[in-house]
Amino acid sequence: MTTRRPAAPMPDSIRHALRAKQHPARCVPCPHCGAAAHRPCVLRTRNQVLIQPHPQRVSEWAQTTACCPQCQVTPGVPCHEDGRARQTVHARRYQEAEATAA
Repeated sequence: MTTRRPAAPMPDSIRHALRAKQHPARCVPCPHCGAAAHRPCVLRTRNQVLIQPHPQRVSEWAQTTACCPQCQVTPGVPCHEDGRARQTVHARRYQEAEATAA
């Protein structure tokens, strides 16, 4: 009987190239549906896989990876407006995150 050897670990540079077709927001877990990092979002009611990630996941990704040029916060800090935290990030932060991912 033959035995299989475990696969060699894949370098991050190759892994990134293989996942280049996916939305970069898939690198963070989805706060809406609970999908793990690098897994697609799903509809919780029908367990259907979505092509695009949920807007909450894209917002979380932008907040995690990019500085906001509008309110001048660093990555990981939520955007704010007049001293109050916003539910979503500014549109300019999305643009900055997409430029960073490219």
